[in-house]
Amino acid sequence: MSFESVRDREKSCLAQTYGRYQVALDSGRGARCVDVEGKKYVDFTSGIGVNALGYCDEGWVQAVTGQLNKLQHASNLFYTEPMIQAAQMLTSRTGMKRVFFANSGAEANEGAIKAARKYSYDKYGQGRATILSLRNSFHGRTVTTLSATGQDVFHNFFFPFTQGFAYAPANDIQGTLDMLTSDVCAVMMEMVQGEGGVVPLNYDYVQAVARACAQKDILVIVDEVQTGMGRTGTLFAYEQFDIAPDLVSSAKGLGGGLPIGAVLLGEKTQDTLGLGQHGTTFGGNPVVCAGACEVLRRLDAPFLQGVCQMGAYLRARLEEMPGIEQVTGLGMMLGATLSKGDAKSVSARCAQNGLLILTAKEKLRLLPPLTLTREDADEGLEILEKTLASF
Repeated sequence: MSFESVRDREKSCLAQTYGRYQVALDSGRGARCVDVEGKKYVDFTSGIGVNALGYCDEGWVQAVTGQLNKLQHASNLFYTEPMIQAAQMLTSRTGMKRVFFANSGAEANEGAIKAARKYSYDKYGQGRATILSLRNSFHGRTVTTLSATGQDVFHNFFFPFTQGFAYAPANDIQGTLDMLTSDVCAVMMEMVQGEGGVVPLNYDYVQAVARACAQKDILVIVDEVQTGMGRTGTLFAYEQFDIAPDLVSSAKGLGGGLPIGAVLLGEKTQDTLGLGQHGTTFGGNPVVCAGACEVLRRLDAPFLQGVCQMGAYLRARLEEMPGIEQVTGLGMMLGATLSKGDAKSVSARCAQNGLLILTAKEKLRLLPPLTLTREDADEGLEILEKTLASF
């Protein structure tokens, strides 16, 4: 099969909503994949942070296929063990109290938004429903999560957008505290703004906002869709900021390659959503949750220590690489500012040279599988360095 035939078929039948790389993938193992014409790649994207254990990890495949051979789906009118097990693993690891399973990061953020507003309505009545998110944030592509996203470029075309959102200046303590007015029910933050350019929040900023929210009974929502599941070196990135959120959204790496979203509800919010007040047909699917359980089993302390070590190694190599001015991020979620060439052109040429790498605004973005080996890392970095030298 040729790439051209795949591309032409895609254009004939799929909505043209993605600017795809000129690569048609066919198979993969670990951090390496192969396209339909047999060309091999090192992958620093992991499906935008989804394939936490890499392509076709043996333990993950066994967990998923084992469940698939037992029960592929049951509605939430019935109990299933994988869903309960995944929820227990999340609550025991985090201290959060309950979990609601959805199907994506956007759905998880929608669930967190609903829970925050319901909590405030139950306690204070109407008129206290504003969610304060941060400028440069990204929370999803539904109408409501686009509204929550603090980037003007996303607030187009789909009018009218959901009301009830305001945008605070990230890492500006006083500027944010001044916006914690009486109509605000929650603050929504990413510890590292991924789509916004891999920009971490400052520790002191997060601490100050969390303290002010606690004093005013304003909920703290942490969007961990991209930063969660070990990506930054801890199970969730908020652990590195020493806060206890009221609501946490998770997705991407949680399923290891299958679609899942999760809302983790804390002490205040654990009983906020009652019968019939939220739901989804596919949330908590037993096959997907079996995959999530395998991911969670693997993310133990030694594994997370390895993520920290590999993240430090990647950062050090990038910082000394000609053509890179600055490196931002945490763990194995890194952004590289270029001194020459633009990120989109560099990433496209990297793909031609056998390295798959992402962009975030003007930066290159690295989200390799958490199982990345030193050998795979070195080969990918060598391709990147040679590609940068060609600009």
